[in-house]
Amino acid sequence: MIVAVLDDGYEHYEAERAILAPIGATVELRPCRGDAARVAEALRDATAAIVRESPITAEAIAGAPELRVIVRAGVGVDNIALSAAKARDIPVCNTPDYGTEEVSDHALALFMALWRRLPQSAARMAEGGWGVPRSLPQWRIRGRTLGLIGLGRIGAALLRKVRPLGFGRILIADPGLREAPEGCELTHAATIAREADAISLHAPALPVTRHIINADFLAAMKPTAIIVNTSRGTLIDEVALAAALREGQIAGAGLDVFEAEPPAMDNPLRGLSNVILTDHAAWYSEDSIADLQSMSAQEVARVLRGEAPLNRVNP
Repeated sequence: MIVAVLDDGYEHYEAERAILAPIGATVELRPCRGDAARVAEALRDATAAIVRESPITAEAIAGAPELRVIVRAGVGVDNIALSAAKARDIPVCNTPDYGTEEVSDHALALFMALWRRLPQSAARMAEGGWGVPRSLPQWRIRGRTLGLIGLGRIGAALLRKVRPLGFGRILIADPGLREAPEGCELTHAATIAREADAISLHAPALPVTRHIINADFLAAMKPTAIIVNTSRGTLIDEVALAAALREGQIAGAGLDVFEAEPPAMDNPLRGLSNVILTDHAAWYSEDSIADLQSMSAQEVARVLRGEAPLNRVNP
């Protein structure tokens, strides 16, 4: 049995080999680097695939007669032809638990940096300036309103971390919730837009969630409010957000994900003083890499042993 690893970049693959060797599977690194044709070639004799970013198309699946499982080393699976895999009863699995702490840490870091206007302070110091200008007012966190759009694993982890900060209200919009966590209020995204002082996004990339943060949403926000996205780039209309930031319609934004990655150099969000852009780095730590590699291999091993996978996304 051959387990094809389609994206390189890790220092080694000993964790995968240690997990898969006992069931007679050989791990082979076959870097495709986003090339669909190379993916199709890499899968021709593969029993299993572990993939990060490279596309696994319906054609690649059709040309891989031995393929029994595809594991996405990450959460989103939009780079995999799910229906083609399902038609052959090939489980497509993800690894949703590997970076929960890291991404929620990153969301909190972006929020705190925006709230305390750290980029502006750092820029003033770098230019030899001193003293907070009255044109950049700040307020304490205690008593303010936080809005969470989506409350999956990462949103729940962030909620746990922000509770001690003393928010007066915590609003949550998530159609999958039937009951609000203790001390929180279930509401709608439109209410969060109007009433929240800080908003953090934790929703999946679906047709219904595309551009849920649009010009109308941004126009409803307080001019002192900030928004953070460590979830999916398609949740935000970036042109509308850039306009809102330029015009002072909202106070700031922190983004780790973008509609197109990496964002183009002429992306209108680049160069704005009230935005923090990070390079899809929220997931990263040495610990999360170790978890990601071992969790991916363990899911492959379960399927090849004839067991049910834990995180199948195309049942």
